[in-house]
Amino acid sequence: MIFSTDLLHYLTIAGAVGLNSVAVGIGEGLATLDTIRAMNIQPEAKSEIQNCAIMGMALIETAAIMGVAMATIMLFGTSAESRSFYFGLAEIGIMAAICITGAVVGVISALPAKTACLAIARQPFSHKLIMRFMLVTQSIIQTPIIFGFLIAMFIKAQAPFAASVGDGLRLLASGLCIGIGSIGPALGLAHFAKVACASMGINRNAHGKLVSFTFISQAILETPIIFALVVALIIITSSAATDFQGIAFIAAALSIGIGTFGAGISSGRTAASACQQIAINPRDYSTLSKVSMFAQGIIDTSAIYAFLISFVLILFR
Repeated sequence: MIFSTDLLHYLTIAGAVGLNSVAVGIGEGLATLDTIRAMNIQPEAKSEIQNCAIMGMALIETAAIMGVAMATIMLFGTSAESRSFYFGLAEIGIMAAICITGAVVGVISALPAKTACLAIARQPFSHKLIMRFMLVTQSIIQTPIIFGFLIAMFIKAQAPFAASVGDGLRLLASGLCIGIGSIGPALGLAHFAKVACASMGINRNAHGKLVSFTFISQAILETPIIFALVVALIIITSSAATDFQGIAFIAAALSIGIGTFGAGISSGRTAASACQQIAINPRDYSTLSKVSMFAQGIIDTSAIYAFLISFVLILFR
């Protein structure tokens, strides 16, 4: 039992650093490939493209930094005496919260960065506007790993006091909730950010319309992640006296986690399509934005259904 608990503890530490670092490395590699490609397309703008790439890579590093921070806290902030089997279950939740979000965000953060470099190659005189736009969209993509880190910290604080299998499963469920629940919305956010940055290179005169549309669309795209965060917080502030109640928490986490997949990805693709059309036909901004936002609202109802079922499972466990 002690061996398995220690194994989970050190695997969680290794995973927080290892998986997040691998994802960040892949993301930075993808960004670098298109940075070099952009410089070949527009050699005279290589300085501007290089600056954009450096700023983009700095934000891609967020997942690795969060992973190192969590691993350090776990390595030096947990005594061997406090670790039990229930503690081990909770640490799987920490791994889910920090590693799943970090693995996804680390790779997909490269999409707006690489596209922005190519956009600068097409519109070198608008490099400042494009870089600022990239930084905004890329920063919003980091919200899943930030939420995952917060939930991991809550789990870390409660793990030493877990006294039953139900309690361990409850903490595990909280981590699964934010970990799985961030995948679909994060993919949707990244796809939208990629197309939005590319649209800046299509028509620089549509900058103002693209910025306002992006803020509203990304707020809508964040909705499923917010639902997952709310459920994770409800779970972590509840109590589980029996194993059956712990299983109910796991079911609630899977409900909202899986329920955000379709909403996040589809909403991102819808907004991306509208964004591209706004760049091509900025005069149709009003119509395109209204149709896109209405469609995104309808799409997000699937996440609302999942949220309601999760809430019922928690309430009547």
